[in-house]
Amino acid sequence: MTDPQRSYAPSQKAQRSRTTGEEATSRRRMSAGRKVWYAFLVALAKVLVKSLWSTCRVEKVIGAEHMDAALAAGEPIIPCYWHQMHLFCTRYMLELKEGGLNVGFLISPSVSGEVPAAMARSWGAAVVRGSPTRTGGQALRDMYLTVRKEGVSPVITVDGPKGPAEVVKIGAVLLARLTATAMVPVACGASSALLWNSWDRFMVPRPFSRIVIVVGEPLRVPEGTPIDELEPIRLELEQRLKDADRQAKAYFDTRPA
Repeated sequence: MTDPQRSYAPSQKAQRSRTTGEEATSRRRMSAGRKVWYAFLVALAKVLVKSLWSTCRVEKVIGAEHMDAALAAGEPIIPCYWHQMHLFCTRYMLELKEGGLNVGFLISPSVSGEVPAAMARSWGAAVVRGSPTRTGGQALRDMYLTVRKEGVSPVITVDGPKGPAEVVKIGAVLLARLTATAMVPVACGASSALLWNSWDRFMVPRPFSRIVIVVGEPLRVPEGTPIDELEPIRLELEQRLKDADRQAKAYFDTRPA
């Protein structure tokens, strides 16, 4: 995440990864030593994440018919979920690649974004370098181009990157309006999990936990909706995400361990 008190810009590697090919504005560069260090971090993080993924079993996908219908239509979608659920919702998105989902992720353009960007690329996902808080207009433009020209389905953690938690920001709705693309709410729950002491209460399922995924009904912005009338749609998306979250939590509350 980008520190709001400091001004970073993409490294040279990050600049080459921008969908638009345009350079960003930071003076911070990727030194040879930092490249080696980041390569080590990428390898370590991949081992840790894949190890956790491999021990946890997705027991059920509730609302799978919504995702199946979206994939059958052969059009991009905008998967939306809370930042708290990034770890296993991301796994679900990557698994959908086999079904034809051309998934992409918006990742910070700062040097600190190099590790997650490299991980995403190594798993075959598209990467858009940008930040809703520091490069919002440019990030929205880049995501628009990836959707319209490359058919990418860009994942948006709608309350990120710094909260407040479980409050949808307008970016996903603006992108849906620009691209005439459906937003698909997604949530996940675990039979046992640790919650970090962070703004989002980031969820890390314990090894060998059971996982449930909940996919809500897609939401579209009606054609011709003025920008100043998007608030009800933002609130509707927020409510659908909260409903999916409650459904995911309730799943394990009502089932035997």
